[in-house]
Amino acid sequence: MKEELITVIEKLKQLRTLMNERNMDVYMIPTSDFHETEYVGEHFKARSFMSGFTGSAGTLIVCRDCAALWTDGRYFIQAANQLKDSTIDLMKQGEEGVPEIPAYIREHMRENGVFGFDGRVMNTRLVHDIMEELKDKDVTISAQEDLVGMIWKDRPPLPTKKGFFLEEAYSGKSTKDKLADIRTVMQEQNATHHIVTSLDDIAWMMNMRGWDISCFPVMLCYLVITHNENHIFIDENKLDEQMLANFRENAVAVHAYDDIYAFVKTIPADACVMLNTGVVNYAITQNLKKEIRIIDCPNPSQLMKARKNEIELENNRKAHIKDAVAMTKFMYWLKNNIGKETITEISASDYLESLRRKQEHNLGLSFSTISAYKEHAAMMHYSASEETNVELKPEGMLLVDSGGQYLEGTTDITRTFVLGPISDEIRTHYTCALRGMIQLSRAKFLEGCRGMNLDILARGPLWEMGIDYKCGTGHGVGHLMNVHEGPNGFRWKVVPERNDSCVLEEGMTQSNEPGVYVEGSHGIRHENELVVRRGEKNEYGQFMYFETITFVPFDLDGLDVDLMTRYDIAWLNAYHKEVYDKVSPYLNEAEKEWLKYATREI
Repeated sequence: MKEELITVIEKLKQLRTLMNERNMDVYMIPTSDFHETEYVGEHFKARSFMSGFTGSAGTLIVCRDCAALWTDGRYFIQAANQLKDSTIDLMKQGEEGVPEIPAYIREHMRENGVFGFDGRVMNTRLVHDIMEELKDKDVTISAQEDLVGMIWKDRPPLPTKKGFFLEEAYSGKSTKDKLADIRTVMQEQNATHHIVTSLDDIAWMMNMRGWDISCFPVMLCYLVITHNENHIFIDENKLDEQMLANFRENAVAVHAYDDIYAFVKTIPADACVMLNTGVVNYAITQNLKKEIRIIDCPNPSQLMKARKNEIELENNRKAHIKDAVAMTKFMYWLKNNIGKETITEISASDYLESLRRKQEHNLGLSFSTISAYKEHAAMMHYSASEETNVELKPEGMLLVDSGGQYLEGTTDITRTFVLGPISDEIRTHYTCALRGMIQLSRAKFLEGCRGMNLDILARGPLWEMGIDYKCGTGHGVGHLMNVHEGPNGFRWKVVPERNDSCVLEEGMTQSNEPGVYVEGSHGIRHENELVVRRGEKNEYGQFMYFETITFVPFDLDGLDVDLMTRYDIAWLNAYHKEVYDKVSPYLNEAEKEWLKYATREI
């Protein structure tokens, strides 16, 4: 551990040397690639490399004589541990007294100072927001150099593995029709060009998937659409014949990946360009002619792909049954073998992954599995390592948050398993978190509601006890895509950077995952996926409801039934009957008999 911390300190020293040579006051290192992707490939983990903090979200600010890292509530405990003795201060986002990043930069910026960053990994809006904070200091931007790259000598290369074409039997809509829908929006906006840099949007439009980011089946690329042309910027060696044929059919010209920066310089001055400055990197927008009119808006494809079509939904239901079989087999194995053989956080995670990979059309995990025992589960996004890995005992609880990528869709599920005796407090927390999940699952609401209108249903039982989980209640889920997909979600307040506060529309897929996290003691999370559906329409308006598509037993050993309402109990009994009916045909006789008991009425 000590050696690692010294290494972080040495990296900061090297970075400050480079900064001094360029007269920089501040250098910013976000968690991002060139596309503002939530989870980034190994080549782009610059913030992790420089700080030692390995969580998926965080921003490192390095100044001449200090450094600080911002992250959200999912990672407070982990970040505190990993940043210990590193000289990097932890900034807990959203907590009282914690400065916002622009304010912190301002505090450490001299008059006529220099603000440095790699312009390819900073979105345009963020840069503008920071510069607005610094406008009276006459600050100069230095965005042409990747200083971390100068330090990171053994940096992993960009990926080269071939991707694949997603046939219409799985996507439900052709590239031709998707591009036509995009052009309709462009015409409505009087846009001549549309620049798209978000990988999920391009993958959706082009019906292509790849392996450039672990667990997130996309390919590094950019896309420029005009009224009669399409230009994709990608490593051509990663394209299979089906993708190339699809490009030819839809008049998509293929350019080298890095050529985007030269290409945008050729867009004429009288053009009107539609793009999302919250996603498109600063280096691209700086290469546009200053006369060009910018329409700054969300990519229209974002909402289009969030509203899953019926073919996607039907496929997704199939994916969830496959996933349920793997999860149920895992639960059977875990409950029957705990205390009889050596099982650790990592071996449990590996066994679950092996069960998933046995399912037809499984393409791997949808994110790195969280397998967290006892107090480790208090860290929402805990990742077991050889240093932290512990043996599971017939006591306490194991939280497993996991998911799979299938040709038919993407899954995300959490279950908290009772392995032995638990305290009354833990049982209460377990029950109330499940009550919240059930209440949100049962929601009936008018069309026009946002996740923010419904979030209280999940938090209510916990808020009544003065407890909160410092994160959203749920997020959108992509279709063979990113497990965290905007613009829909459940949250009690608007968090602009999360982009998950849109109106809930039919076909949107949502996770529902309230929990309780008590540092040093335990963590609990219950998670199902839901699909937004249209219900009855009457004189009061169009009503909506949620269809549950996850079918895995909740561990009844953790419940205090006396704390549940008759509505909670009725929902859970009906749900467990459905679990048994859908999953039991794929189990052996011993597993089937166990499942009958695990889904018994309470």
